[in-house]
Amino acid sequence: MRLGVAALPGDRSFRCLPARGKRWELPPPPRAGAMLGGGARASKPSFVSYISPEEIHIKEPIEKEVNPHLLPGELLLCEASTVCKYVQEDGSHRGTYGKLVCTNFKISFLDDDSASDDNEPQFKNKIVGENDITLQCVDQIYGVFDEKKKLLTGQLRKYPETLIIYCKDLRVFNFCLRYTKEEEVKRIVSGIVHHSQTPKLLKRLFLFSYASAAPNNTDGRNQTVMFETLEDWRDELERTKGNVKYKAVTTNEGYRVSEKLPLYFVVPICISEENILKYEGRGIPIWCWSCHNGAALLKMSSFPKEQDDSTSQMQKAFLDGIYKTISKPPYELLRMDDLSSSLPSLQDIQTAYTRFKQLFLIDNSMDFWATDVKWFSLLESTNWLEIIRKVLKKAIEVAECLEIQHTNVLLIEESATDLCCVISSLVQVMMDSYSRTKSGFQSLIQKEWVIGGHSFLDRCNHLRKSEKEEAPVFLLLLNCVWQLVQQYPPAFEFTETYLTVLSDSLYVPIFSTFFFNSQHQRDTNKSGESIKTQSGPFRFLTVWDWSVQFDPKALAFLNNPLYAEKPKPDRSQRKTSRFKHQRQLSLPLTQAKPSTKRGFFREETDLFFKNILGKRIGKLINSSDEPPNSFREFYDSWHSKPVDYHGLLLPRIDGPEIKVWAQRYLRWIPEAQLHGGGTIATAARILDLMEEVQSLQVKMDEEHSQAVSGDVHSVPLLRNSARLSSLFPFALLQRQSVKPALPTSTWKDLEDEDDLVKRDDEFVDLSGDML
Repeated sequence: MRLGVAALPGDRSFRCLPARGKRWELPPPPRAGAMLGGGARASKPSFVSYISPEEIHIKEPIEKEVNPHLLPGELLLCEASTVCKYVQEDGSHRGTYGKLVCTNFKISFLDDDSASDDNEPQFKNKIVGENDITLQCVDQIYGVFDEKKKLLTGQLRKYPETLIIYCKDLRVFNFCLRYTKEEEVKRIVSGIVHHSQTPKLLKRLFLFSYASAAPNNTDGRNQTVMFETLEDWRDELERTKGNVKYKAVTTNEGYRVSEKLPLYFVVPICISEENILKYEGRGIPIWCWSCHNGAALLKMSSFPKEQDDSTSQMQKAFLDGIYKTISKPPYELLRMDDLSSSLPSLQDIQTAYTRFKQLFLIDNSMDFWATDVKWFSLLESTNWLEIIRKVLKKAIEVAECLEIQHTNVLLIEESATDLCCVISSLVQVMMDSYSRTKSGFQSLIQKEWVIGGHSFLDRCNHLRKSEKEEAPVFLLLLNCVWQLVQQYPPAFEFTETYLTVLSDSLYVPIFSTFFFNSQHQRDTNKSGESIKTQSGPFRFLTVWDWSVQFDPKALAFLNNPLYAEKPKPDRSQRKTSRFKHQRQLSLPLTQAKPSTKRGFFREETDLFFKNILGKRIGKLINSSDEPPNSFREFYDSWHSKPVDYHGLLLPRIDGPEIKVWAQRYLRWIPEAQLHGGGTIATAARILDLMEEVQSLQVKMDEEHSQAVSGDVHSVPLLRNSARLSSLFPFALLQRQSVKPALPTSTWKDLEDEDDLVKRDDEFVDLSGDML
């Protein structure tokens, strides 16, 4: 007989009851003042138990030992039993009993629940489970001491009774350690803090342990171009018809030019090897992509600003010579764009995202409802959506120069490996339909980011060495691409689920793709000895082999069934099938951030005030950040025509068109789910139709005595569609807490009960929507 704990009706004490399950009703976790949201503190509960946790183990030992599933090269470092993982989503303070372990790869919570067929996830990651946290995915760790929440770092003198782990993928884990032995608490808390928060050496990453122990059985069907050979670059030049004016060079073989540059890259034909070697590649325009009309997108790393006069004059003369050379025929006119002055700095991007992600790191349902009333003001104050809008606007400006003005664009940045990567990638996604296929997009990431020298190790702070270098630059790109995906679904072969999984893969250290700063760093650390005493280089996996993480049925969620593979020549059909842009009413929407001159005026009220107050006020209302007339003409002209899903795509950037990436940021918050709604409602119906079409095709083939092809794509079965919500495929329908009649954030603000009459329109009773 198993023992459970149930709450006494009308009482805050608890008693032990026989139960068959393993879920415990536990005292609610302490709410510290430092936690998100406000409100009155809950009274300290009294816990009455007639059997201690130690006696429970004596009377009812665990029938089957629960051991973690270890990957090749993974080692168990420490563990603790009798740990309770709080289930926070429904506000009932339930908990699941199990074991908490820490390895050199992940933190994992284990229980002996055998998942039923109904609860078996259809979208299961084979590497990282729902109760697993890779060490690189840990953002911050807090401990609760006597109802006070404190950040845990370094050596600990006192150990908490509740451990709270905030993850970079925005999950929040609460572990109760009250019933765990003191020695085990010390080991597990110290081990988790040490292995996830302290600085480490590069070769201490699990990436190297896994590479030396795992068998090399990768899928050979990967079509991603890796750009590690000279032939890859020449093929890309030929594909874009840029081989007439540009050449792939081998000057950096052996990294004799610069360790930051890739082994091979492309420059204008007129650039000599002497020029490339002169300043270690600085001041040299490097080719990114060529437009169909011959105009090209280039990037260049700038010289350091603090130089003596003689050096500065020499560098200036060198740059003038380069500019004159690439501005003459056969090259087009050149426009230079210094991104460090026209876009937010990396520090601004990091600050904005830090504020933004706090809106989604919800400890419990009370915190969610406490911030619900002021959601829009909190969202706007982060400035994250405004940064996305500015980046998309810059990409449109570059596209206009290439497409309309037939002008070469040279992007300039200090290292040309951060914002240059963002803008060049976005321009190619918008202008090149190949980059909107899955293999094309992956090849683009390889070319511009992995081989291009983006400092993933520093920007993601994988080694925990310096927070000053940390900035979510790659995540910014994925957010911008998501805006395009949700505005023009038929134009992309991949789905938003693909982008979400790709963002999660940033923190999975079995793939080398996002764990080096440059190709040189990867090549120099590739040599090593295998655990099996076989000397030789490490065989790193690439993240583009998705079969390592997902089975074929789960992989189907990464492919867009609405993707239009071939453009339709009939204009009338394109007009009727044009995607209609609608406000995403279920999501927080925001407008473009107004300039300081706009005051409290908004875009919706501009026309009204202009008409009422005259032209003088109208001039004050006009934002100084408005695009120039040529840009606005190009932008409006394109959006007035039917969409060609295989041609140029321009994102809508006005006001509420810039939206929150709901799937990534809201997927762990049950209160934010839409029952039977969201994009999954459309996807479920489409997949059902695809399954029906496939079954009919099979019947037709059988009637004609033809063999059924084995290459039919796997379609995930969504027969339990009633249980789906907008959290799918990352979670099935979950219970959600009822919105309180009086939000906790307004308790202290109300001085008189009569004020409630004025606030009736702020509250919505969601109890009728509960299952």
